[in-house]
Amino acid sequence: MTPAGGRLWNSLRNRRLRGLKFRAQHPADRFVLDFYCASARLVVEVDGSVHDEQAEWDDARTAVLEAHGLRVVRFRNQEIMTNLPAVLLRILDAAQTQDGDP
Repeated sequence: MTPAGGRLWNSLRNRRLRGLKFRAQHPADRFVLDFYCASARLVVEVDGSVHDEQAEWDDARTAVLEAHGLRVVRFRNQEIMTNLPAVLLRILDAAQTQDGDP
């Protein structure tokens, strides 16, 4: 896990984010998800600089996950390291949104 991933995990683990249960490194289909909340069907991905070179792969991966009824939110390492409170608010918002409706 990257330092940014570890920082985010520290805020998500043990139901620390409004009681939501997240799993780290959760297998789904042929992928390993950075973080997954089953009750919200929410995938949280942490993207480092390598993702700049694999945007098409990430988009295809997101499409497969969404086809399985999952929502995917992505955050850059830098965003997590510099503005964790805003990241957590966006995760909460995504977890509370059902099928795109607030």
